[in-house]
Amino acid sequence: MRRPLTRGLSWRPPRTLRTRLTAGLVVLLAVASLAVGLTTVFALEGFLVRRLDQQLTAAGGRFPASLEHDERHPDVDNAPDTRGQSDRTFGARLLRGTTTDAAVVRDQTDAAVPLTGADQRVLAGLAVDGDGHSVRLSALGGYRVVAVHGDDGDVLVTGLPLRPVEETVHRLELVESVVFGSALLATGVAGALWVRLSLRPLRRVTTTAAGVAELPLASGEVAMPPPVPDTDPRTEVGQVGTALNRMLGHVGDALARRQASEERLRHFAADASHELRTPVASVRGHAELALRHPGPVPDDVRSALERIQAESERMSTLVDDLLLLARLDAGRPLARRPVDLTRLVLDATGDARAAGPDHRWRLELAEEPVTVLGDEHRLQQVVGNLLTNARTHTPPGTRVTVRLAVAEGDAELTVADDGPGVPDALQSEVFERFARADPGRSRAAGGTGLGLAIAQAVVAAHGGTITLTSGPGATVFRARLPCRTAASDPGRTGRMG
Repeated sequence: MRRPLTRGLSWRPPRTLRTRLTAGLVVLLAVASLAVGLTTVFALEGFLVRRLDQQLTAAGGRFPASLEHDERHPDVDNAPDTRGQSDRTFGARLLRGTTTDAAVVRDQTDAAVPLTGADQRVLAGLAVDGDGHSVRLSALGGYRVVAVHGDDGDVLVTGLPLRPVEETVHRLELVESVVFGSALLATGVAGALWVRLSLRPLRRVTTTAAGVAELPLASGEVAMPPPVPDTDPRTEVGQVGTALNRMLGHVGDALARRQASEERLRHFAADASHELRTPVASVRGHAELALRHPGPVPDDVRSALERIQAESERMSTLVDDLLLLARLDAGRPLARRPVDLTRLVLDATGDARAAGPDHRWRLELAEEPVTVLGDEHRLQQVVGNLLTNARTHTPPGTRVTVRLAVAEGDAELTVADDGPGVPDALQSEVFERFARADPGRSRAAGGTGLGLAIAQAVVAAHGGTITLTSGPGATVFRARLPCRTAASDPGRTGRMG
């Protein structure tokens, strides 16, 4: 079905309050001007027509009667008597519905007027009541006429032209159009300026609200904008400003309490992690010392000591990760030195190949070394965590492709695998702390659930971003970091199987 062409041309009303107020003001003024103009035109036209009727009533049937007299006495030597009629006065005599004489005064004399059949029917149809009627004659145009009974049973019609009335009314219409048009234009401009000035407090409220909407309220310390100065309770804008300031106060208090709670939690995690490092290290040391005892150790005791050592190592790793996250959350600066990211990727891929020989590893590197400014140890941890995540959450035989290139001035590290993919429900929280993988992405070894969270925090601390795109058979983690120097030809890559 074809759509109508008028759909794209439909008129849409203005949306902004300033435009609607200005348009409403102009429309109201236009309606008022139209009403005044029509009333004035109709009043003036009625007044002028009544003046014509009064003149016709005063003139009576003298002029058409004079035409009758001249017809009955054609031997009179003098010219026809116009009896003081004004110029263009029309007179006609009708006898039993037939026009016998018709003339018009021109230059103080009367001149015969040719009447068509339609003109005669119009004159014959006039009501002989002494009231004014408007007619249009083919030879003369618009006239106001009065029909009265004559002395001989005839009908005498006297008329005056409507042209002066029409010209006066048309001139009034032209003057009103110019005056009202100029008034509408001036009102539109002045009204727009006045509405703009009147809505300035509302714009300040809107600017403040827009500034609050752009603030990152999810985490971290938030600097609230200053309150709105327009708080006059007698005005609508002042009432809105007061309500907005009250809301900003509540939001600021809530954010301050949230920030204080986060700070306490962050300090607790940092202090707890710091305090746990010593006892955990002590437990590991005692377990290693007991395992080195030269004397015979029962098998169940040795097994218990080995478990203690393994769990203490795992706890030590967890404590270190928590302490790192707490320090990153606190905004502690990382080291800023040139780091050869290419070498880090090479080393991490070699370690991953040794740790996961049942996976197929593929490495793609830019031809030029990729260098970034940052903390080498933390960046190595990012690369290692991404590769460990790909190895532990995919089945044997999965192909893992590690790619390092330069894109738009940033170093782009991509770790892609053709495993079963991350479930949709988990993708939104995969970078959260202690996030656990769904059984749909099985893993061969356990983890703390902090690897990806640490990777995201470290990349963010370096001014970069890390994203996930996943589906069945295609999971891609992409980390972008600002380059120290861009490669000469980032589009060309070398490959190592």
